[in-house]
Amino acid sequence: MAKVTLGGNPSNTVADLPSKGQKAPDFKLVKTDMSEVSLADYKGKNLILNIFPSVDTGVCATSVREFNERAASLNNTVVLCISKDLPFAQARFCGAEGIENAIPVSNFRNESFGKDYGVELLDGGFKGLNARAVVVVNPQGEVIYTELVPEIGNEPDYEQALKAIS
Repeated sequence: MAKVTLGGNPSNTVADLPSKGQKAPDFKLVKTDMSEVSLADYKGKNLILNIFPSVDTGVCATSVREFNERAASLNNTVVLCISKDLPFAQARFCGAEGIENAIPVSNFRNESFGKDYGVELLDGGFKGLNARAVVVVNPQGEVIYTELVPEIGNEPDYEQALKAIS
């Protein structure tokens, strides 16, 4: 369990993020066309998991835009933007924003994702949603970088996440 805050108010996650060096937990997430993807679909690629509560909040939307822009220049790298938003909301946002280099996916069907990655919030105003976190996985499927953003209302450290890949 880890502690984060939302507007200064404490909240707890179900567990800690995966440890650096461990195999990334498998997952099944839903794309905007309602098809499912898993970790195995990205084998052999660097994978940035941009995890957040909802694309309909300012900081979450900013993180999607930032990773979308920065991902355009990365070789062999995929960015998944993960929230519990319904795929329809993710498609609406990404279409309106011109998001083309980051893939929006939802864990609304898969309760194990939030538990396996330690990001499900146990309490507080966003109880049941994902905390804000970044997990970077190398082409061999190992976790090489993690960040649980201590204040959900703050942006992740984009530079450090991208540096883990280079």
